[in-house]
Amino acid sequence: MLPLIIPIGALLLGVALLLLGNGLLNTLLALRGSMEGYNDSLMGFIMSGYFVGFFMGTFIALPLVNRIGHIRAFAFCAALTSCTALLHVIFVNPYMWLLLRVMTGGLIVILYTVIESWLTAQTSRELRGRVFAIYMVVNLGALTIAQQLLRLDSPLTFLLFALSAMLISVSLAPVTLTRLPQPKITNATRLKFKTIYALAPIAVVASALSGLAMGGFWGMVAIYANHAGLDVTGVGTFMSCAILGGAIFQYPMGRYSDKHDRRKVLAVITACASFAAILLGVLSYAGSWVLLAIAIYGGLTFTVYPVVVAHLGDHLEPENMLPGVTGVLLLYGIGAAIGPALAGQLMHLFGYQALPVYFFAMQLLLAIYATMKYKQDKEPVPENASPFVPMVRTSPTVLNMMPEEEITTSVD
Repeated sequence: MLPLIIPIGALLLGVALLLLGNGLLNTLLALRGSMEGYNDSLMGFIMSGYFVGFFMGTFIALPLVNRIGHIRAFAFCAALTSCTALLHVIFVNPYMWLLLRVMTGGLIVILYTVIESWLTAQTSRELRGRVFAIYMVVNLGALTIAQQLLRLDSPLTFLLFALSAMLISVSLAPVTLTRLPQPKITNATRLKFKTIYALAPIAVVASALSGLAMGGFWGMVAIYANHAGLDVTGVGTFMSCAILGGAIFQYPMGRYSDKHDRRKVLAVITACASFAAILLGVLSYAGSWVLLAIAIYGGLTFTVYPVVVAHLGDHLEPENMLPGVTGVLLLYGIGAAIGPALAGQLMHLFGYQALPVYFFAMQLLLAIYATMKYKQDKEPVPENASPFVPMVRTSPTVLNMMPEEEITTSVD
């Protein structure tokens, strides 16, 4: 394992520090906004800004990196991201926060693109699967630890914002000091949405609904936990349980997905997730039991998008895998941009328990659609099915890290 990690250790350390800072900032803003008296509807719009920027940044990332190179692009974006973290506490204003969230989302996706394209170029095809797995462990591990940094001080103080900015700034050190050669990357030709829909309609619908659900999750669930009576430390633990649940469920759900019709798998996962969402609402009154509920919901919902990607891969030629998944990732991003604003408006109108109802509705809609498609046209599992690959919030470039020899696909 060490011989595999050491050559790319600088890049992995850079992304770990980046996610520690950004993961802390995301939850910190949700808590600080509530303490400042921003209502749930307003916070939903603010948190949506991150995903709007993330979506916009996908179109800027590759041209920028091609123009100035990986190291300078990373340094440029990390420096600006660090500044935006501090500006949140200097200008405590909802409209300024909305602008800063858009900026942060755009900068973060460029930083992801730098790291992921560099890892792809640095790793041989035979080792990409293991490198991808290590990269996802680093992602989930950093996001989990970031939530525990909330224990250090109150969101009302300057310290946590400064810590977030420092971690993002320090991520520059290993990346700028590395001796790894900078790769060249090129833009992939995009597939039209109607082409993707013709090949795998459920991938289009599921990516949008999954984005709506996960956007609402990342944007509003910390606010929900706070409304449910958890203090700052409890909110950090709540978020950590959700992320850990997502990590634990990846392997068993992946094995199940690789051996069955993925439309049926999506129907089962989302049906269970819809009931887990109701369980979350019920157990929010039951003390620490709510941690179990969010772990189950997070475990299920975190596996939906990877199953969608694997299902799409079953129906694409290998050369179309990257542009195809880029297309559904953009749809996911649109849903994720709308999700926090929609969920926040519902919470404002009907109370904080509207969030698990919102989760229930999104997951149930997808379960019904997947079931309908499965019953309409049952198909055998492809002999060389595209493998399930764990995925979290990232850029389209991460698809290059999937081992090419494993992406053997079939077309209807």
